[in-house]
Amino acid sequence: MTQPSIILSDVNARQSVFHRRTFLLGGAIALGVSTLAGRLAYLQLAENARYAKLSTSNQFNFRLVPPPRGLITDRNGAILATNRPNFRLLYARQKDQDPEAMVATLANYVPMDDQRRQRVLRDLGNAPRNTPVAIMEDITWEQFSAVNIRTTELPGVTADMGEVRVYPHGGAFAHVIGYVAKVNKEDITETGPNAEPIMLHPGFRIGRQGLEKALDLELRGRPGAQKVEVDARGRQVRLAPGGDIPATPGKEVQLSLDMDLQLRGLEMFGEESGAAVLMDCESGDLLAMVSAPSFDANRFVRGLGGAEYRALAEYDHKPLFNKALTATYPPGSTFKTLVAVAALEHGIDPDMTVNCPGYWTFGNRRWRCDGVHGRTSMHNAIATSCDTYFYIVSLQLGPDKIAAVARRFGLGQAYDLGIPGQKKGLIPDTEYKRRNFRRDPVWHPGETPSMGIGQGYTLVTALQQCVAAARMANGRKALVPRLIRSVGGVPKPDAAEAPDLGFDPAHLAFVREAMGAVTTRGTAARTGQIGLGDIRMAGKTGTAQGYNYNGGRGVHGTNGPWHLRDHAWFVGFAPHDTPRYAVAVLVEHGGFGAQAAAPRARDLMRLALLKDPELRGRIERPPAAVSVADSRDPAQGGPA
Repeated sequence: MTQPSIILSDVNARQSVFHRRTFLLGGAIALGVSTLAGRLAYLQLAENARYAKLSTSNQFNFRLVPPPRGLITDRNGAILATNRPNFRLLYARQKDQDPEAMVATLANYVPMDDQRRQRVLRDLGNAPRNTPVAIMEDITWEQFSAVNIRTTELPGVTADMGEVRVYPHGGAFAHVIGYVAKVNKEDITETGPNAEPIMLHPGFRIGRQGLEKALDLELRGRPGAQKVEVDARGRQVRLAPGGDIPATPGKEVQLSLDMDLQLRGLEMFGEESGAAVLMDCESGDLLAMVSAPSFDANRFVRGLGGAEYRALAEYDHKPLFNKALTATYPPGSTFKTLVAVAALEHGIDPDMTVNCPGYWTFGNRRWRCDGVHGRTSMHNAIATSCDTYFYIVSLQLGPDKIAAVARRFGLGQAYDLGIPGQKKGLIPDTEYKRRNFRRDPVWHPGETPSMGIGQGYTLVTALQQCVAAARMANGRKALVPRLIRSVGGVPKPDAAEAPDLGFDPAHLAFVREAMGAVTTRGTAARTGQIGLGDIRMAGKTGTAQGYNYNGGRGVHGTNGPWHLRDHAWFVGFAPHDTPRYAVAVLVEHGGFGAQAAAPRARDLMRLALLKDPELRGRIERPPAAVSVADSRDPAQGGPA
């Protein structure tokens, strides 16, 4: 039997391979252990702060907090728009949760009709998951408590305290300030301020109308953050002490308006529809800008129901419409003062007289006049509002000369007040006719007399009428109205830099004196006096046709259907000898200006004069003997 032989060289070779492999494997293990140890040491020592922060972020999160919206005040610091605390109910849609069932459950704690439920479900569908949606604002303390003690049974539901915009004076400033409302999908953009995450917060509101919309970015402020403890799914467990980032409030906006005058302006309209604007003849500040009837802006902040909105939108007095800036009307006889300035500037003798038998015949038409004025000069024609005189004078001037003067008085233009939606109105001329009437582009002579008494194509706003009256009263500067006095404490420019008006001062003085006669022995003699010692108000009444009288449509005066009646105007200024304030009042379908508009202008002007500390001393002095400035006794005409 053969015995196996052992070859020492094979044994040595195998041991060499084993040792080499053992060495390599040991080296690899040692390298791995060293790397692991080094990495662990790096994480423990060098990266300790970073991972501690990440660990904390898994436990804590920051919840955005909307900033307090900036205050809006009047010229004296009275609050016109502010914020107040409110309890609200929020719900963030969770995974594998039926929103309809949850909303139905919440209806047991807060009142929700079917319309609100549908709106809430729509908002939940549009919002990202885990983003809170407001179920109800301004819930009571009892409702707030009832939800809070059941939070464990209502996943995703929270009841907290936020802030809501409030307008202390309801509708008095609604058309000027506007209101705020919830953010819609259309409001969110990919870039810019409207792309910030705060836009998705249920308590955040943006401006919808008026100054709230125009100055939205200035009023917003900067959001803050509240530190909260969260669970593994990112849901809030409790508030965490410390670490909150305070929000930065929005800028405060101060307006030129006077709260007392604005409130009085709205009150004096009662159930009537119209507008009133009061302006400082020295600074250009707007002290009142009223549109009546108005609406309660607080209702829009909370969310207006469909039926309530339709009631406002369909009411024939149009409470949602800003009649001071957006609505345009024929100026009627108030326009005659500007025609008179144009006549004087182009050399027409103010002592020239025309005969007014109560009508004027031109072409194949008889043009009527309210009253029989006999031989009438320019002064008396303004005082008694004689249409016949201005038919003839306007025909001598032509539309272009009249339009040029009217524009220099501020008609036919918009002003930078910060409120969107302002209309320019229309001051027509031959170029307007050529540009807009292709079939008949020629201005016919028969169209000029209508323009001469503020009818025809001519359309103005109540703001423009007040600007024209203020420029007439000032006599030197082409005043520009100012509504915003300051934003964040930075003043806005006033009328100090206004350009020169550029008319002969003697011509303006003549028209102002004639406007003074309107309220002493003219069309507004019974209602235009303000009863403040020797202070008088000068002005001009106007009755503007809303419809043509032909075919029995229009109604002259206050008889007949409201929507067919004439519009009533009054423009004026006071004191007559040293003008300080100008006023324009429109009563929509109010009938005669002397009866509907002049008394309201008088009431508003009285309050403005009584509030002026410089004029109070003059008012309180014993009245001096009244001298008769003009002994002429013009034929009294009908109301205009």
